[in-house]
Amino acid sequence: MLKGGILNPQMANLLAELGHKDTIVVSDAGLPMPLEVERVDLAWKPNEPRYLDVLKEVLKSLVVEKIILAEELKTVSPDMHKDIINLFPEDMEIEYVPHVMFKEKTKEARGIIRTGEFTPYPSIILVSGCAY
Repeated sequence: MLKGGILNPQMANLLAELGHKDTIVVSDAGLPMPLEVERVDLAWKPNEPRYLDVLKEVLKSLVVEKIILAEELKTVSPDMHKDIINLFPEDMEIEYVPHVMFKEKTKEARGIIRTGEFTPYPSIILVSGCAY
């Protein structure tokens, strides 16, 4: 039995299989998930689990070299935008795209981790970096 870290075996396996430049998505409850992309659905009721809690745990395990966010996040959910940005170093490369394009980019991801978050537009695409 693990004593800590990510206990969900599907989520832990997805993170362990990522290579340099692979992408994963940590999403809110409403983001459509393409059928061809692996899903780790953690949502079980509104706002549970919380998006930021899941994202923080993922970031403990993953080297991230770039993040992609929906442009709409900045104006529709500015507090969430600030909370997300504050989780990353100041020099993190950030790409903003329209939400429609964001949804298209999720089709290229290795997997999507769905949270129960009901805040609009917080979903993020994490581009895996290299640990060495």
